[in-house]
Amino acid sequence: MTTPRKRATIADIARRLGVSKAAVSFALNDRPGVSTDLRERVLAVAAELRYRPNSAALALGRARVDVIGLVLNRPARTLGTESFFPELMAGIQAGLAETHTGLQTLVVASLDEELAAYGTWQSAQRVDGVIVVDPRRDDARIALLDELGLPAVQIGSHPSDDPLIPSVWIDDHAVATALFDTLFELGHRRVAHVMGPLDFEHTELRRAALRECAGRYRAPEPRSVETDYSAEQSAEATRSLLQDGGRPTAIVYDNDVMALAGLRVAQELGVAVPADLSLASFDDSIAMRLVRPSITALTRDTYALGELAARTLMDVIATAGPVSSVPAMPPTLSARESTAPLTDQRGGANTSS
Repeated sequence: MTTPRKRATIADIARRLGVSKAAVSFALNDRPGVSTDLRERVLAVAAELRYRPNSAALALGRARVDVIGLVLNRPARTLGTESFFPELMAGIQAGLAETHTGLQTLVVASLDEELAAYGTWQSAQRVDGVIVVDPRRDDARIALLDELGLPAVQIGSHPSDDPLIPSVWIDDHAVATALFDTLFELGHRRVAHVMGPLDFEHTELRRAALRECAGRYRAPEPRSVETDYSAEQSAEATRSLLQDGGRPTAIVYDNDVMALAGLRVAQELGVAVPADLSLASFDDSIAMRLVRPSITALTRDTYALGELAARTLMDVIATAGPVSSVPAMPPTLSARESTAPLTDQRGGANTSS
């Protein structure tokens, strides 16, 4: 983990230039009383030190709009079918209720569009802060939010490396390890993972957990197939896995919609679940309990996760200093009909690869 950097202050800039803090403040706020030359030197040093005012200072300098933002960088067609985001947004709304703060959401198709949205929201003062989902390694969004001085909270997989942008986190690597271990302990050795985009940190953590589990159990190299989270791409990936040589005996999906699509493909191909194939999902929903066979899944309180993220963001907006990252309640495994021990044709346990 990288060492958190110290927030640069007006005093740091003043010390570097040998001028008063008042002169630096006047220059940064484009107020009269300082020369053009000094203003340019102050701005240059501020950029070099990556100075940004803290959220309390921003609140004093402008009126609150009592709205926070949430940008969802997902295919729009998948958001209407996934259970995670509606539950997350309901939780966020609950966390904002006591402060009478609203939630503005925006669906975008690319990282560039998401970055542009934060810039627009900040310059137009449309939101007081944002909740960031699906963290990435070397996340350009966090760097931009730092530069913009826009209060933010991440929903991530570990405590934040940035003291100014805390995270509400669940250890995705540990959670994934527990799920994959369950399948290997049932005797499965050919375990596949139908996952979301590898741009997302949690996707890579899950893929790494599967490889580590396969190594511990001396299993063949597992297959991980990248998709856009849609039912269509999940079905295509499942069909390919089941029709290729070395067919897996277990497949884990990154969300409930993908798992349901995978179950449908297995049934169409005459692959019995769980007799010939075990299925599991990282996300749960009521549909997972209603289908037959019902699908094993990680059950999490997404509503509580959203509520915690909203309350943490309100603390960031109201607090002058850094706010600590907060662990969220980890999910629990709901074992259902779609997973079973691997058996050979004689009905005995088979733990071979």
